[in-house]
Amino acid sequence: MRCRLGQFKVPIVLRHVPRWFTRLDILFLFAYAKGVAKSCRIMFTDGAGIGHTATVAANSLYEAAALGIAEFKRSGFAFGNLSAATTLTVAIEAPTTTHELTVGKLESWLNTNGKTPREQAAKVTLRQVLGRG
Repeated sequence: MRCRLGQFKVPIVLRHVPRWFTRLDILFLFAYAKGVAKSCRIMFTDGAGIGHTATVAANSLYEAAALGIAEFKRSGFAFGNLSAATTLTVAIEAPTTTHELTVGKLESWLNTNGKTPREQAAKVTLRQVLGRG
């Protein structure tokens, strides 16, 4: 059975569609779908000149940085050396791309509201991963 909602034909499993169900509801069903996560290496050098590296799967630069910090924290070796001024290097594999950002920039991004529902959901998840919310 098909029901016509606006310009879109949508397969309906239910016999009756509630009146409040609109085309916008269908679009929001896919608002939280994640893209293909890429393998990323997060690196930083501490005050003693020792390099630290973690590998994570992430969908964005900020997600990779947050997951990398969480991995450093989980390992217990490097988290005490991270400050807001620490520069993280994020290397995305296949195709290889490298970005740098400071921990302070990541923290300020996490403290703002998301511009889209997907970005807001990602920020909430990353705050929880870092133990901040």
